[in-house]
Amino acid sequence: MSDPNPVRPNPFTIAQRQLDDAAAIMKLDPAIHELLRWPLRELHVTLPVKMDDGTTKVFHGFRIQYNDARGPTKGGIRFHIGETVDTVRALAAWMTWKVAVMDIPLGGAKGGIICNPKAMSPGEIERLSRAYIRQVARMIGLEKDVPAPDVYTTPQIMAWMMDEFSMMQGYNEFGVITGKPLALGGSQGRGDATARGGVYCLREAQNVLGINLKGATQAIQGYGNAGTFAHKLGAEILGLKTVAVSDSKGGIYTPDGLDYEKVLEHKKKTGSVVGFPGTKPVSNKELLELDVTVLTPAALDGEITAENAPRVKAKLIAELANGPTTPEADAILQKAGSYVIPDFLCNAGGVTVSYFEMVQNAYDYYWDEERVQRRLDKKMTTAFHAVHETARKYKINNRMGAYIVAVSRVAEAVRLRGWA
Repeated sequence: MSDPNPVRPNPFTIAQRQLDDAAAIMKLDPAIHELLRWPLRELHVTLPVKMDDGTTKVFHGFRIQYNDARGPTKGGIRFHIGETVDTVRALAAWMTWKVAVMDIPLGGAKGGIICNPKAMSPGEIERLSRAYIRQVARMIGLEKDVPAPDVYTTPQIMAWMMDEFSMMQGYNEFGVITGKPLALGGSQGRGDATARGGVYCLREAQNVLGINLKGATQAIQGYGNAGTFAHKLGAEILGLKTVAVSDSKGGIYTPDGLDYEKVLEHKKKTGSVVGFPGTKPVSNKELLELDVTVLTPAALDGEITAENAPRVKAKLIAELANGPTTPEADAILQKAGSYVIPDFLCNAGGVTVSYFEMVQNAYDYYWDEERVQRRLDKKMTTAFHAVHETARKYKINNRMGAYIVAVSRVAEAVRLRGWA
């Protein structure tokens, strides 16, 4: 019997192992390899926040700038009860590779606060958000490091953070944060960008594999922003039939397929997809092992492991979450013939449109949604084929293919700058 509460693997150890594997294949210069194994700088912050009941609660947070050889760093801010510095380090590393694989002139960063936003009022969240910006303001800005939304952060939170930074500077600085509301310098097309980029990758995958996804089944673990739009756009663009979805409280399954609008309305009313009429309950663990064509992990890291990977039946795995698959699971999935679209390619639509938002903020001219989507499609398609062809060339899996594309670009910048 498996452990019902297994210890989650350390995500930064996984990120380093993945880099080590790629470096061996590439025969990367040892000095550059060692430099790329670690963040260039970290800031740990302590945040006293006055709560609604008049007490003061102390929160802890991080901002980690992993590597800026290719340009200013970029990466989201997470509010999560289980946040750790190693999670933030790993995500900052993956963001470095993500912007590089997309050939965007940025570096990678990440931020996080250890908190439970579900147990906090809007006023408490606003005060926490502003306190965080007051501490990290010295190291962010359009030419330094640009944060964005991530787990349990929203456009409204980004608006508060942008406002706090602007008040400190004495002038509006819309470009310091992306993922903002449209009224405050946000970009059209940002809301569904992460999932849209993943669906574009699935479209290209069906083409290179010679399969047709119209009518094929999909299971989605995680029904937040990325998961809900994966459901919607998977149907609209590819004709996918989503038969199972889950959130932190549990999941639902029906072989007849789930209606996006109705499931979303149920979640808004009840706070969860659980209990949606006409479905069978399914756990997050069981969902990963369903007999579907496409599995879309869109929740947290470390979900597909050596323990459950042998029971994963999906032929296509679209990683909208960051780090959902461990290295041991990767090897098992590759041997089983599953085609994995790795996280820092598959979910790069979000940071790509965040980059578009930075560009629009910088010259104060804004694009319509059609232009954003067209440019995102071009970026995702180009990156997908670069990764696919590299994996074929080296006879390796797509994750290693993505690493080789990305690391080679960062390594070139490091060499040219004379860092190593």
